[in-house]
Amino acid sequence: MSVSTAAAPQTICAPLPVLGRDVTVPLVTGGEVGYAALDYAASAPALQRVWDDVAAYAPYYGSVHRGAGYLSQLSTDLFENARRTVAEFLDCRADDQLVFTRSTTDSLNLLAAALPADCQVFVFETEHHASLLPWKDARVTYLDAPRTPRQAVATLESALAGRAPHGPALVCVTGASNVTGELWPVRELAAAAHAHGARIVLDAAQLAPHHPVSVRDLDVDWVAFSGHKLYAPFGSGVLAGRADWLRAAEPYLAGGGASRKVTRRQDGGVDVEWHEGAARHEAGSPNVIGAYSIASACKALTEAGFDTLVAREQYLVEKVRTGLADVPEVRILSLFGDDAPRVGVISFVVDGWNSSHFAAALSAEYGIGVRDGLFCAHPLVRTLLGSDPQSQGECGAPEAAPGEKSLNAIRVSFGAGTPDEHVDRFVTAVRELVTEGATWTYRTEDGRCVPAV
Repeated sequence: MSVSTAAAPQTICAPLPVLGRDVTVPLVTGGEVGYAALDYAASAPALQRVWDDVAAYAPYYGSVHRGAGYLSQLSTDLFENARRTVAEFLDCRADDQLVFTRSTTDSLNLLAAALPADCQVFVFETEHHASLLPWKDARVTYLDAPRTPRQAVATLESALAGRAPHGPALVCVTGASNVTGELWPVRELAAAAHAHGARIVLDAAQLAPHHPVSVRDLDVDWVAFSGHKLYAPFGSGVLAGRADWLRAAEPYLAGGGASRKVTRRQDGGVDVEWHEGAARHEAGSPNVIGAYSIASACKALTEAGFDTLVAREQYLVEKVRTGLADVPEVRILSLFGDDAPRVGVISFVVDGWNSSHFAAALSAEYGIGVRDGLFCAHPLVRTLLGSDPQSQGECGAPEAAPGEKSLNAIRVSFGAGTPDEHVDRFVTAVRELVTEGATWTYRTEDGRCVPAV
């Protein structure tokens, strides 16, 4: 079966304009080619709309909050309007609180710092490290990887039913896997959590760029995501949801902005009255441009229409999956099976190739940027790979520890800015590398597979 050259249905929109779409990169075989950015799951390129909005605001940049000058007032309004825009994008409840953070990782660490005493946390081993690791100060129950969405719900219900009947509990779950792209049954997991008196936080880092996320409809207590995956890569993130735990917690960072009133005591110390709203956890000068860029991206995606964006992405997903299925040496990694709904994130291994070698050849010989490794989801990828051997080939990275197999995979990911040509070139490159081998010689350098010079 050859790569599909059929035109996309007329109902499917064109890719959204993104930065870098005209960038060319050198090939080791000579010449240059337009760069095919297929690593959206790590960081998506900025939408041109976001960049234009930020550029238009930049001359008016000023200090935020408490500034008397016109530019300070303008920047403060911009910052707070961004908060409202993102809350609308997430369909937050009227009494929810939205805190701007640095990233999904920062958001979940903030929530971890706000957990009530003796809180028990339930998290599947399939999570990204950002949602797997922050709960070190809580009682954590790690749940085995489920093999169907129904099993995921049943596993959680069983674990929650076995917990102590009293005391706070939190479930943390991804919306879409950063390894397989598969959608998780968030609404059903939220219902199970609430039925057992627990709360739930949704890691929407891979979901929000691809699908609408409604806090009300999914009935989650919190949602976290990053701007740099939502076509707004300016080092900002979001935690939105229930205000009570955040209001009761000590400020995530102590400093200006979080404090309402500070006074000296007679014994030489200080007394602090902290803010109760979002400012409580936004100490220091906020990343106004980062917040504004997220809001701009939210507007752009909403105006483009998620129905058309999802339709186009599913068209690309099928192009990739159909093309890879035509190469017997390729095995796509999956928890829930071929029929599971998914976003534009696909991980795979190739018989006879170390994944790092394969990814390096895609880059050096075809100008295609993908990701290789364990994708900051080590337990999940190791579960999916199992005991599959990986040939070292000419080089292998990351290198395995003594006595361990070299286990890693290749991930291709795409989204609203991906043109058909990038996907077609990728599928063609996979077929050629498998059938004809790499043109160049590669070696391991500083733990990475690179072209030999």
